[in-house]
This record gives sequence, C-alpha cells and structure tokens, in this order.
Amino acid sequence: MDRSLFQVPKMDCAAEENLVRMQLDGMAAVKSLDFDLSARKVTVYHEGGLGEIENALVQLGLGSKLVETGETDEAAPETAQQRRLLWVVLLINFSFFVLEMTTGFISGSMGLVADSLDMLADALVYGLSLLAVGATVARKKNVARYSGYFQATLAVLGFVEVLRRFFGVEALPDFRTMIVVSVLALIANGVCLYLLQRSKDREAHMQASMIFTSNDVIINLGVITAGVLGLWLGSGIPDLVIGAIVFVIVTLGAVRILRLAR
Repeated sequence: MDRSLFQVPKMDCAAEENLVRMQLDGMAAVKSLDFDLSARKVTVYHEGGLGEIENALVQLGLGSKLVETGETDEAAPETAQQRRLLWVVLLINFSFFVLEMTTGFISGSMGLVADSLDMLADALVYGLSLLAVGATVARKKNVARYSGYFQATLAVLGFVEVLRRFFGVEALPDFRTMIVVSVLALIANGVCLYLLQRSKDREAHMQASMIFTSNDVIINLGVITAGVLGLWLGSGIPDLVIGAIVFVIVTLGAVRILRLAR
C-alpha cells in the first residue's frame, strides 16, 4: 500500500476536512484518509492512482500540495470508526441548527439565525460525505449542487433580512438568550472537533490549538461578543453586524460545495 502526505493550507475547519473526504470518496485507489487539522495535512492511504488523487485535491482550491509519498506497512485507519464519528457530529450540528434557528427567531437575533446556518452548512457537508459513500460521481455532484444552492439561498435571504432590519425599526433582540445559546453552540463545536480527532493520539495542546483556531469557534465567539455589546450598549447593531459577517461566510462555504458539482 502507498502512503501520501498532502499539505492543505486552506483546510482550517472540520467542514473543509469533509469536503476533502467527499472529493476523494469513491476513488478505487483510495483506501483510507487520516486528517491533522491543526497542521492542515491529510494522509492518503492508496494503491496507485497518485496523479488522480493529486488532481482531485487541486480542484478543491484549498492549496493542496504533495509533501511526500512512498510504500508503507502501516495499517490504514479504521474507516468504519470515522464514519460513526461523522454521524455523531452531523447530529450535533443539525440539532444546534434547529435550536439556534428556533431561538434566533424567538429572540429576534440575526446573529443566532446566521450561526444556525453555519451549523447547517457543517451538517450538510458531513451528510454529503456520508451520502456519497458508494455513490456514482454523477449522483455525488447532484447532491452537492442541490445542497450548495440551498445553503446559498438561505444565506442570501438572511443577508437581505439584515439589511431590512438595519434600515427599518425593529425591537431589540433578547441578548441574554442570544448569549446563552451561543455559549452552548461553542461547547457543541468544541465537542465535535474533539470527537473528530480523539482517535488520532494527538497531544492535548494540539487538540486545543485546533479547536480554538477553527472558523466555527471564532464565529461562536463573535456572536457571544455581539450579544454582550448589544446588552451593554442597548443597541441591535452588533447583532446585525455579526449576522451579516456570518451570512457572508456561509455563502462562501456554499460556493466551495458548488465547486464539487462542476
């Protein structure tokens, strides 16, 4: 079996990890994948087909570069265990999408609504990765295309709502609800990232570094900050600003998914 190590500079969160999974899934040569998000690297265990694997990773636009390759007697990681973990983090992300979307509408917080779409974006990518197993290339691209358009549509509608609230007169959001739910979402993202990496025997500080540098955690902290500022200033502007930023991030994530559908 061959073992090839790739540096992927723009793979800085679990969602992008799963874009890589989906891109390589279904290739006959690929036997297993092993990710190190903190170092932005992926190890591919395969039997031949290196050129095809390289081209597939380059097409993602994440700056992938082959670092080293060679034969190995090392056993490939257990894919069944990885899939079970993907199901767990998918369910966590989707559950928090429902929670944040519901409480976002009830509390009037666009930050929570936007963060819920970020959770949905991750859930979609995890789901795409799982649904694509054993699927044809055409089916894989169709699923990616529909999910990408759905995600982008929700993000655009959310951004339009932010503009409507900015130029209109709206009641202030319930900042306390916003802060509490965002803290729970922050914990959920930390749990997801820990679960994805716990079987890799990484040092604790490496896991912490990965968690606190991920885009999802930064977004959660942004929503919490907006809630605190809104509560302190008695203004809904911080909530609208963080909502607009997150909607843009979600839109960019949809664009990345749509690249797979080309």
